[in-house]
Amino acid sequence: MHGLKVAFTGLPRQYNNLREEILDVTDQVLTSGNLMNGRFTQQFEEWLAQKNHTNYAVLCHSGTQALEILADYYRTEYSLHFFQAPPTVLIPAMTFPASANAFVRAGWNIHLIDTDAYGNMKFSDIPQNLNYHAILGIGLYGAALSDSLRQIRPLIIEDAAQHWLSNNCHHVGHARAISFDPMKNLNNYGNGGAVVTDDRNLSDYARNWCDNGKRSSHAQTGSNSRMSEVDCAQMMVKTAYLDAWQARREKIARQYMAAFGAAPFRCLIDDSNASTHCFHKFVIDTDNRDQLQVHLRSAGIETRVHYQHPLHELAAYQQYAGPSLLSAASSLSRRALSLPIYPELTDSEVDYIIDSVIRCV
Repeated sequence: MHGLKVAFTGLPRQYNNLREEILDVTDQVLTSGNLMNGRFTQQFEEWLAQKNHTNYAVLCHSGTQALEILADYYRTEYSLHFFQAPPTVLIPAMTFPASANAFVRAGWNIHLIDTDAYGNMKFSDIPQNLNYHAILGIGLYGAALSDSLRQIRPLIIEDAAQHWLSNNCHHVGHARAISFDPMKNLNNYGNGGAVVTDDRNLSDYARNWCDNGKRSSHAQTGSNSRMSEVDCAQMMVKTAYLDAWQARREKIARQYMAAFGAAPFRCLIDDSNASTHCFHKFVIDTDNRDQLQVHLRSAGIETRVHYQHPLHELAAYQQYAGPSLLSAASSLSRRALSLPIYPELTDSEVDYIIDSVIRCV
């Protein structure tokens, strides 16, 4: 196996497998001349609503803009706008800055909460006397959100970019933002996102927001935020393969789990969460993260470090309350390493990754 190269992403292989179908539907759309809001857009929204067990799905340009729509809606159109001071949302410290940016830009106050050993919000660390109005639920690396969130009285908003395919897609929040970034389990070749909800008012607000407020005769502001008909046609091709892709991701994850059971590091997918995980990332928590990454690179295996710094260590969020530099999030950010996990990995490549990791540690 010496000289084997294993990329972190399988995007070229995925395209090669689907090339004829992708080119066929692309040709159908471009030949028709109907490049926006056609039948493929409708089909994809209907599929997405059904997959999420919700009544409505509204496509937009990106997962970030889906979050911005939710932050705007609940800040200005929901009961939160009656508060004299900006409402406060709790956000876990381990997440991509887009999660916090959407709420900061919409005028919210954010309070960063430390994470547990898996990188998800540690609810026991929420100050007892803290007056907050919403929680942003994030299933880091694809872990399902806890059903216990349903019992929490404040508004629950899901940044579901990573976890929306977990736990049979049942949502625990009032609405969720989804991303179709190229690195997601169901990926677009460019960008894309969606708001999914059972709230008709939110659905109408989102459609109006994505159309620069035209639907309300510009009583509401918004942006031009859409996925093209070509995007949606290509996504509908991929939906037919999604279940098989998810099954392959789970098989690879369980191979990793079995092989690393006695290793001197911890897998962030384990028996406690594997049954509801969507296997977006396979992350290990190890003392010698940087040395292991160098070793794997020399073996031709590409890895990634996601969330090298938690939000409370970034300059943009220094003014907001959050955990200390001795937090669990700070520790995990310096120890976590993402291994390749995508459906197009071969069994021999998975074995090679496993052997290479074990040889180093």
